[in-house]
Amino acid sequence: MKLILAILMTFLPIAAFAQSEWEKPNASAVNVGDEAKQETTRTDPDAKYLEGAVPEVDGKVEWTLDVNVPGKDAEQIYDIMLQYLTNLTKSENQLEGSCVALVNKAEHIVVANVREWLVFTDKFFALDRTKFNYTLIAYCKDGGLTVKMNRIYYIYDDNGSEKGGTAYKAEEWINDENAMNRKKTKLYRGPGKFRRKTIDRKDSLFKSVKAAVLSSK
Repeated sequence: MKLILAILMTFLPIAAFAQSEWEKPNASAVNVGDEAKQETTRTDPDAKYLEGAVPEVDGKVEWTLDVNVPGKDAEQIYDIMLQYLTNLTKSENQLEGSCVALVNKAEHIVVANVREWLVFTDKFFALDRTKFNYTLIAYCKDGGLTVKMNRIYYIYDDNGSEKGGTAYKAEEWINDENAMNRKKTKLYRGPGKFRRKTIDRKDSLFKSVKAAVLSSK
């Protein structure tokens, strides 16, 4: 009898829990790993390249960078940008014709015609690139700088030849109308790769321009 009583006492805590607010977890609850996976799925890697990423001014593709440059006057900023654009047009990736084309020291304006390679893929026996042509115009003033990137066009030969090729104007190739579907939710394969790499290059250039004028003494 005492043995039976002892066994019953052993199971009492379990019975008590059964009558409390404790319950089994809901099997339909979302797994944390699944939730993270869903979040990753929802993120569109092309989001930054979609509608509005390629602005047009008077029907021409043009990006503008405005930088506040406290502590520097127009002449100082002009000198920095002249040096920056000179170095850019003489860098390793540049092509013939890349140069500082015009300067106006009185109005503190520098114009560079840039000719360079824009590389899509560079793998063993698989080099895909285009000749990338554009103009950078630097307008310098006391305490500030405006840079415009425009007159953009490409000369592309998908067979890898450095001569000839097909010419594409940005306004006819990478703008919203020509590079995306009607709903503006997806990039077309051909112009899409040009649009992505052009935006990436623009971002890189504007970042380095900003760094140059803000860090130079």
